[in-house]
Amino acid sequence: MTVPPDELRTADGFPPTTRERWRELALGVLRKSGIETDSPEEALSSTTYDGVTVAPLYDMSDLPGDPGLPGAALYVRGARPAGGWDVRQRHEVADGQAVLADLENGVTSLWLALAPEDLPRVLGEEIYLDLISVVLDAGERTGEAAEALFALAERRGLARGGLTGNLGADPVRDPVTAAELAGRCVADFPGLRAVVIDGTPYHDLGGSDAEELGCAAAAGVAALRTLTGAGLSAEEAFGQLEFRYAATADQFLTIAKLRAARRVWARVAEVCGVSGNAGQRQHAVTSSAMMTARDPWVNMLRTTLACFAAGAGGADAVTVQPFDACLGLPDAFARRIARNTHALLVEEAGTARVMDPAGGSWYVERLTEDLAGRAWEWFQEIERAGGMASALDSGLVPDRIAATWSARSDNIAHRRDPITGVSEFPNLGERPVTRPPRPRPAIGVRYAREFEALRDLADAQEVRPAVFLAVIGPVAAHTARASFAANLFNAGGVATLTGPVSAAGADPAAIAAAFAASGARIACLCSSDRLYGEHAEAVAAALREAGAAKVWLAGRGDYAGVDATLHAGCDALGVLRTTFDDLEVAR
Repeated sequence: MTVPPDELRTADGFPPTTRERWRELALGVLRKSGIETDSPEEALSSTTYDGVTVAPLYDMSDLPGDPGLPGAALYVRGARPAGGWDVRQRHEVADGQAVLADLENGVTSLWLALAPEDLPRVLGEEIYLDLISVVLDAGERTGEAAEALFALAERRGLARGGLTGNLGADPVRDPVTAAELAGRCVADFPGLRAVVIDGTPYHDLGGSDAEELGCAAAAGVAALRTLTGAGLSAEEAFGQLEFRYAATADQFLTIAKLRAARRVWARVAEVCGVSGNAGQRQHAVTSSAMMTARDPWVNMLRTTLACFAAGAGGADAVTVQPFDACLGLPDAFARRIARNTHALLVEEAGTARVMDPAGGSWYVERLTEDLAGRAWEWFQEIERAGGMASALDSGLVPDRIAATWSARSDNIAHRRDPITGVSEFPNLGERPVTRPPRPRPAIGVRYAREFEALRDLADAQEVRPAVFLAVIGPVAAHTARASFAANLFNAGGVATLTGPVSAAGADPAAIAAAFAASGARIACLCSSDRLYGEHAEAVAAALREAGAAKVWLAGRGDYAGVDATLHAGCDALGVLRTTFDDLEVAR
């Protein structure tokens, strides 16, 4: 047996690394791949919707400065000097059994989007209000819902600090109610907050991360003005706010967004001269926009990533939306999976045991600072326009978010932002999942909606639209592009029928005969560039003679008889819509 030395020197035999050495190696790989560049950083970088550059490599020089300690200003590393989060689940119908099931299986906080008269029934005697937190979401009836909760607390003899949670008042749409409830909380219910500053509507309309943060900060400042104008001190006003943000499957951007949000709000507190109660309380909700109605099971993966990112980013409370939430009212199984997502991350993965696990990461620290800077610039622009209410009325906020959604839509259409199970790797044989409608219709966009609309249209036809794949040459020559074409057409619900394989090259007559027998009206050539040069013109002519109304080619280049091409980075939605038009399927 070999006995290891007393002192292990794990770096022995490895030369020191430098950025210049990395650049040299990266340039070599890029040039071998046919990419001519003098800057691997530029070639391998990407840009977020906020214009933040995500570099391929970070080092210590990218650190923006000391982020502080958890629970201390600037609050980048968390608003509390401890980890963990409230497991908060949402309920939209007055189902007491569903609420009990949640509480008995790990939920610690209820988000109730219910009418005031439903609260006594849902929060029955078997629910101990002093052991959970309750967040109300009653819209225009917020005041009534708050009074119903106060009455419940009084009937049960709760101590002055027995109620915790948030009353859900909106200071932008109803400043009077927000001010009244905040004063009541400060005087009689010190464990309650009155106001929710909700950034998720801006995200759900297609906005960027910095736009969501800037809008939330502006709405928060509007709330501070309202509350201090009603007689609260600045410290009391800060203590009445809770911020709600969307968490997405982009885990690093979500982590950075929550850290940046606290950085921005700490700056607001600094300007206001507030030191106590300045740490932003955050409620993260898994994104509605990222959810898909097609292949909804993939949503479990999306929400798991989002929940992890929210917890790692320091959210005080996290809501995991059930995987079927965009289809209607979630069923018991979906709610259970949502609860167990928290349980797995907290109990099995130990995510909550570490405070700010991303702290010190050169990448995350830089991304946090850059995102905070863009959010602060946007917040200042809103303030210069007269504040959040004026910026909404003037169109500044809606127009900015609409522009971001337009850019995002273009990326989705070109599959630069892929959607698994929808724009990539669709399953035409999946069985649709149906759910009862939700009491409140969803507001906002979903990234998958345009592809899913085409899928719905294709499913509604008596005979599914189909495209014939005219493969040329042996399997090794045509498989990559045939798979690419099939994936693209399937994303719109269009079936693909593969023609005969000829190892010798191509038999135009055999391909044309198979096309005619398939009943398809559109064909797509699939092969290598070399074989296209030898056979594309003859095969296209044979397909035309066999009745093809249109001939596509998977790849690039101009060939006689070929009408159009599809390739990586093409407008996939445009290809699909053109195909529907060519097949005379009314859209």
